[in-house]
Amino acid sequence: MTDIEDSEISLIRPPVINIRTAKPRDLPELNDMIALLARHHGDAAGSTPEQLERDLFGPLPWITALVAETDEGLIGYAILVPLYRAQEGARGMDLHHLFVRDGHRGHGVGQHLVNRARDTARNAGCGYLSVSAATGNIQAHRFYEHMDFIPRPVTGMRYLQALA
Repeated sequence: MTDIEDSEISLIRPPVINIRTAKPRDLPELNDMIALLARHHGDAAGSTPEQLERDLFGPLPWITALVAETDEGLIGYAILVPLYRAQEGARGMDLHHLFVRDGHRGHGVGQHLVNRARDTARNAGCGYLSVSAATGNIQAHRFYEHMDFIPRPVTGMRYLQALA
């Protein structure tokens, strides 16, 4: 027995998190989080809500975005981009971005986003999900390996040509 009565005990419940496909109303917050992730990696963010609208909801959707939402608003996101291995005839998805806001990391939000990304890829007929992490980002490496991603070596050079 304790001296505390039941009425004095307050339970702290974690916020309910909803993982869902992004909607047009999410574009400003999604764009803000993309800028935060770019800044974290030392990159300049040049995306706009209008570009996201084009790529998510335009006549030729290019990407899929998943968002993690609480009563406070969006706390994380994942962006998926289609991949293809022509020699195998295999469809895949690249987990291009995964981001969880400060204060919400370490509580399973990223895991929920990855799980929904897997489901989204499977539902699109994909046989694999790929992700990359910077060489020195050991925390990300551990996270992805914990999520059963298998490390694969990067081979060869990648070239880029700007199109006018």
